[in-house]
Amino acid sequence: MEPMPVTTYTVHHAKSQLSKLIEAAERGEEVVIARGNKPAVRLVPVTRPKIIVGLWKHLTPPPDGIFDADPADADLWEGNDKSSDPEYPHGTTHR
Repeated sequence: MEPMPVTTYTVHHAKSQLSKLIEAAERGEEVVIARGNKPAVRLVPVTRPKIIVGLWKHLTPPPDGIFDADPADADLWEGNDKSSDPEYPHGTTHR
């Protein structure tokens, strides 16, 4: 496939024909907008990532209960710091 020729437009022309220039860029044409004789910007289409459905379906699901609350952490969330309690089985809860 041959590359499309570069077409340069002035800012004035680009403002009045912006919709057409966007369509040209989406078709793959290289559209350059210049200030005077100096190229300033290039219009290019936004590339969207290709979404592959089921990409991770081969992975093993997480084990049951992995997202369940840890009772040791629940006490801290509720403001019950039992780290100094000798009866507390987990010892220090601060990590």
